[in-house]
Amino acid sequence: MRFGVVTLFPEALTGLVCAGVVGRAISEGTVDLYTETPRDFAHDKHRTVDDRPFGGGPGMVMTPQPTLDAIAALNRRMPSARVVYLTPQGSVFDQATAARYREAGSLILLCGRYEGIDERIIERAVDEEVSLGDFVLSGGEVAAVAVIDATARLVPGVLGHADSASEDSFGTDGLLDCPHYTRPENFDGMAVPPVLTSGDHKAIALWRRQQALTRTRMRRPELIDESVLTSAEQELLKNIDSE
Repeated sequence: MRFGVVTLFPEALTGLVCAGVVGRAISEGTVDLYTETPRDFAHDKHRTVDDRPFGGGPGMVMTPQPTLDAIAALNRRMPSARVVYLTPQGSVFDQATAARYREAGSLILLCGRYEGIDERIIERAVDEEVSLGDFVLSGGEVAAVAVIDATARLVPGVLGHADSASEDSFGTDGLLDCPHYTRPENFDGMAVPPVLTSGDHKAIALWRRQQALTRTRMRRPELIDESVLTSAEQELLKNIDSE
């Protein structure tokens, strides 16, 4: 999987991305990360990448030429990569989007700053606009880290166990994950549910499924409607709803 990022602050991005499992995947070559900064493509002595907006108003806007040149530099490395602009005005990023990006194999993420980017950059070079949610960040770097992390962990070999990604929240079944416990078995008067120490794998699987359904019904009920449940799981859900 190959990621390219256009950012004015590459050091902020790489400091977060190059840690943990994704950082290990980058060092091992399972995931490639390239960055370009528009400042390297500015032609004036001050390396200017922004200017005041036409029509007035607060803040500054990133100018077309340096940003487009930075995108083009990444395109030369990844000719077939989709260019995604990270903006509050985009469609909300989710697990299905991460899976789609993983299938694509390469992705260029464009991080805006200030009041945003010149609209002509979007018209000329952007394929898709994506948001983390209905809130505004100071720049796209935090969103880029989230997209890279969520997508990279779907790449085979990035996580320690092959089933880890599929069993997470929003995995293959679309439900929230069940609760997890580890040692000690009893902590400050709070005991691990006995079924998890019973050694009965069938009972453990049933308990985990019940917990996943219960959590999803309570916290994200809309996900239930989008999930394909077996007849046994539908019965479990009926029992949960009746309690």
